Amino acid sequence: MASIGDDEFDRLLIEFGTEALHLEMRDVYGTEVELPHMRQWSHGESDDLEWLSAWCATVRRHVAAGRTVRRVRIVSEPLSEYQHWSYGIAHVMVEAGEDIRWVPRRLVSSIALPGNDFYLVDGELVIYLHYSGAGRATGKTLSRDPDDLRLCRTAFEAVRKLAIPHRDYRPV
Repeated sequence: MASIGDDEFDRLLIEFGTEALHLEMRDVYGTEVELPHMRQWSHGESDDLEWLSAWCATVRRHVAAGRTVRRVRIVSEPLSEYQHWSYGIAHVMVEAGEDIRWVPRRLVSSIALPGNDFYLVDGELVIYLHYSGAGRATGKTLSRDPDDLRLCRTAFEAVRKLAIPHRDYRPV
């Protein structure tokens, strides 16, 4: 596996050909971009979500070109503070065309999952996302190994079958 930086990661999510599948399995994240907005939310302050506009524009371009962007979030219930906040802002990405679904962790006990969150890009490339215990991003690695591709595809599809579309999911 090869490490990649943020610029290469961004390029891969902008230039893919047919689909980008994203499986999130953590209850807590703490990205530098998100933390200030989550702090605002936790203090009851409003957020215009302008910081998500670039991603939403990218999703709209993908959808207009016939490409698919799907995300499934495996979550513990009741939701962590992070996931509660994330649920509250997901509607703008859904409105842009990203298919976001939620699945309670208790439903995926018998599904073989990779050790890290990932993007599966065009069925040809896995981008593993690495985090510290506190949820801070620590790196990204690429794999084209057929076993990794198979594991990630199988895991994503198995979890997605159990997942609830964002518009229908009601957090506990």
